[in-house]
Amino acid sequence: MLQERIEGKWLAAFRRVFALNGIGKGTRIAILSETQSRPVLVHLCELAAYDLGAEFCMIQMPTPVQTAPVPVKSTGTSWAIQGNRAVIEALKLCEVIVDCTVEGLIHAPEWPEIEDAGRTRLLVITNEHPEILERTEPKAEHGPKVQLGIQMLREASEMRVTSPLGTDLTVDLRGAPCGGTAGFGTTPGAVAHWPGSLCLAFPGKNAVNGRIVMGVGDMNLTFKTYLTSRIDFTIENDFVTRIEGDGIDALHFREYMEAWDDRNAYGMSHVGWGMHPGAKWVSAAMYDKRDMQAVEFRALAGSFLWSTGANQYAGRYTLGHFDLPMRNCTIALDGRVVVKDGVLQGDLAL
Repeated sequence: MLQERIEGKWLAAFRRVFALNGIGKGTRIAILSETQSRPVLVHLCELAAYDLGAEFCMIQMPTPVQTAPVPVKSTGTSWAIQGNRAVIEALKLCEVIVDCTVEGLIHAPEWPEIEDAGRTRLLVITNEHPEILERTEPKAEHGPKVQLGIQMLREASEMRVTSPLGTDLTVDLRGAPCGGTAGFGTTPGAVAHWPGSLCLAFPGKNAVNGRIVMGVGDMNLTFKTYLTSRIDFTIENDFVTRIEGDGIDALHFREYMEAWDDRNAYGMSHVGWGMHPGAKWVSAAMYDKRDMQAVEFRALAGSFLWSTGANQYAGRYTLGHFDLPMRNCTIALDGRVVVKDGVLQGDLAL
């Protein structure tokens, strides 16, 4: 177990990331957390904000009651604000929300209203041990390549994903909102994420069809585990319709999905690829599950990341959620290969 205390090197990293996000003397920020947030992260944010001369307040919400039918460690959406009008109005007055909630506000129901107020941007500090954040610190030089990847997604009409194991997935990208972050932003409405460097698309209705075959070494981030056996998925008109495989991984996946008793849990949420040079596949073998939120593995350079669960752009909402990064896939946009056998290509290459 690593010690969760204030280290000078971690505080220095928080200062650098805050500065990269335009936080300095007089910047009005709110450090938002909940009772189950990792205390050391909140403390590091407080000290970094003080050192940089920001005008800051600290808001802590009670972590909501657990209502899901199964244990939940990752939903992809924070419910910590719980519609509290005083908190919403306060956050709308800030220039930056430094988000230390367990799940992050990116898909929270309150964020669109806060964003529409036109003043606030978001810096999500994911619920990782500080050592993980230290290794995956956002850097200014990551920005141009991530922005290029996002632009490629926005300009494409189709994504095709293949792999030697048998994956052959087609995604209609027409009209799909696309985004991502290198971990920093300085304009109202910007969303930054630490770790960052991820390019994503949220497909619309009847946009995703084909087969996904996950193999040994691919990852189930909801369970925070590597797969030890194959899982074969059939996707028809955005929904997983078959989950095949004889190993424990397919068994757990099927039973967890069934427990939600919610068709939307089987829906496709987002697709994309990672671009972070500091994110490493082997890292999950080095940490206890409680030490990581596993966001690092969403940003693995050259990985194909797909997700099931909520997709507000397709009108689907659910707490059931899986993030599933895969190795050794080839990703093509309108026939142009951007990832080949798990390696970023062309101008995206690291």
